[in-house]
Amino acid sequence: MAENTALEFFDDRANGNLLARVDGRTAGVIAYFVMDGTPAALVAVHTVVEPEHQGKGFAGALVQEFYAMADREGVPVVPLCSYAAKWALGHPDQAPVAPTELVEQAKRQLKSHPEL
Repeated sequence: MAENTALEFFDDRANGNLLARVDGRTAGVIAYFVMDGTPAALVAVHTVVEPEHQGKGFAGALVQEFYAMADREGVPVVPLCSYAAKWALGHPDQAPVAPTELVEQAKRQLKSHPEL
């Protein structure tokens, strides 16, 4: 990150959001869902950073934390979010590629539940 701003992360699983906070205020979010079935997976749908925090590396920090969270849970990530997918390509050591079948399953689940 360009600044010495301390980000705190909060997994609001019930609402499908991984929040990045600065001084207790939301600076960015990854909207996601937990994929049904076996194997389970965390599916990143959108990454958004508040305008006043853009350009500070917060989106990358959010995606990095999302992958770390999935790793701690022992589940893969399916990055349907274009930003998360691009970040993953640039960080293959931190972002294992999800199997094609898992990606297709996540896309079907998202299509059948557009509210996600």
